[in-house]
Amino acid sequence: MKRIFSLLVTLWLCSASVSAEQLPLEAFASIPDVSHVTMSPNGKKIASLVRLNTNEMKGSIINILDIDTRESFYPLQTDNEKFVILSLQWASDDALLIKAKFPAVRYGTPTTETRLMKYSISKNKTSSIISSRSLKKFKWMPQIQSNIIDYLPNDKEKLLLGISGLGNKPNFESVININLNNGAFKFVQPAEPNIQDWITDRQHKVRIGIYHKDSQFRIYEQADTGEDRRVLWEFEAFAKEQVWPMGFAQDPNILYVKAYHDDLLAIFKVNLTDPKLTKELVFSRESYDVEGSLIYSSLKQRVIGINDSDESEYTFWDDEYVRLANGLNKALPDYRNYITQFSDDERRYIVYSTNAKEAGIYFFGDRDAGELLPIAYRYKELNPELLADTKTLTYKARDGLEIEAFLTTPQNKEAKNLPTIIFPHGGPISYDSNSFDYWTQFLANRGYAVLRMNFRGSSGYGFDFMQAGLKSWGLDMQNDVEDGTRWLMEQGISDPKKICIVGASYGGYAALMGVATTKDLYQCAVSVAGVTDVEYLVKSSRRYTNFEIVKKQIGDDYDALYERSPLSKAKDINVPVLLIHGDKDRVVRVQHSEDMFDKLDDLKKPVEYIELENGDHYLSNNEHRIKTFIAIEKFLHQNLH
Repeated sequence: MKRIFSLLVTLWLCSASVSAEQLPLEAFASIPDVSHVTMSPNGKKIASLVRLNTNEMKGSIINILDIDTRESFYPLQTDNEKFVILSLQWASDDALLIKAKFPAVRYGTPTTETRLMKYSISKNKTSSIISSRSLKKFKWMPQIQSNIIDYLPNDKEKLLLGISGLGNKPNFESVININLNNGAFKFVQPAEPNIQDWITDRQHKVRIGIYHKDSQFRIYEQADTGEDRRVLWEFEAFAKEQVWPMGFAQDPNILYVKAYHDDLLAIFKVNLTDPKLTKELVFSRESYDVEGSLIYSSLKQRVIGINDSDESEYTFWDDEYVRLANGLNKALPDYRNYITQFSDDERRYIVYSTNAKEAGIYFFGDRDAGELLPIAYRYKELNPELLADTKTLTYKARDGLEIEAFLTTPQNKEAKNLPTIIFPHGGPISYDSNSFDYWTQFLANRGYAVLRMNFRGSSGYGFDFMQAGLKSWGLDMQNDVEDGTRWLMEQGISDPKKICIVGASYGGYAALMGVATTKDLYQCAVSVAGVTDVEYLVKSSRRYTNFEIVKKQIGDDYDALYERSPLSKAKDINVPVLLIHGDKDRVVRVQHSEDMFDKLDDLKKPVEYIELENGDHYLSNNEHRIKTFIAIEKFLHQNLH
């Protein structure tokens, strides 16, 4: 790995002498320069999504790089408004699959539609996986057309796709074997009532069906595709008895599952021939849930580790790959290094390296050549030497519950009496970590301390911690956010007269509730795509399949939910508020911010509202993201200086 050392030394020498300075807003606010990096099965080509920012073109473009010639070509572009690319995956050395989403309305209900396209290198052509001729066989246009169930390594011109709209039970998901060249397909697994997803074994037979009705789940198993099924496990949403299939071993009788162990999610394997379905512990962590997915080696024909989904621990169980990971960590000691993909022969691979200050570097590794070469920076204008440190800490909520949090303070400033941003995460079943966060680094670069906390109900901390957040919007969850704010003040870190609460989605709700329920604690609030009417949020889920789960998570006492909504407490808000929302948001409808603005405006409260035309929930469009950050920067400067 000698090739990597000179690169890092050069980077360090170039940046070490640079003093702290304010970086351009666009360096933080823009969508990533490069994302969705994926390698072809033979390890010779790398596809990625690259941000466009020229006078002629805006949005994102797919880049396909030939490793040997270093030449690139660009088969597809999007403006990130009409549709947004969600992922890139290689079906073969010639075929790149492109998953995309776009907003739509079905029978008056706002929806998100997905489609799956294929780009053929040899034909230099992009086409839909499901042809117009094939669509004639559907009883209606399927909303979700991108659920890849399995790839077929012995026939790379085909794959298994889960899709509704077919057969005698068109409301539920069938599995079809579809030809990537002409869209022709045949049934593999007919739909069954309330089975929402299917899982294959390593022999590519449909074996597991996941049943979901109301808030009940069942895990079905069949010995072969289409045969009679039996119930393996049955449980309610959020129950401690939940058991989630992860995938099979090479042995078709061995199923890996995720279930609770000593209050924390862990990985087990189960022999399906065992009448008792005994769970054998494979991997667990001492203080956190195990997240992510299995790493399976087709070459060794076994599971070799687990790949966490959000930059947590990355663990191999196979000695050969443990040595590879240890070598990477020695070559890149200051980074968290994740092998995201291997070539089919597992001699070439992609590494993603990051930490709290490094937005991410993609490397190409060649085990035979002993090379590890940088191929792309996720945010190339963000020099880590100019970014702020983040510390992991804990504080106690008022009832004694320990809350993990992450404090980022401006570079070259003592953590005393600082203007502060309280930044609760969205979800709320999600979590923050001590990893790179572009919002946080932007705010710290502008001189603010930033506190992110994993309030009760956040994922990753076990069953009891999750349960404590159910039906707790505006109650103990909100108290955890307030208690974090007061802890910062007690420690002397925050200037009590210069604290603003900022959040997106659920975080936007928490921001507005913060200024509505705690007098004189915050000087302002920013809500991006935030929930303002919890009663409406639950009721608007009625036409979706997750309605009962939403009620179980948030509640169904509608009077109480409205009372725990910022909209009902608008009269109590006496500090400036900034609302930002995309009008094509399919997660939190734009009506939330529109109604909140109208109520605050009618009450003559200091409020500003920015509506993003064709904007989604995730600020996927670059211009929307920059517009949002410009507005937030101006708003914070006006109210905290």
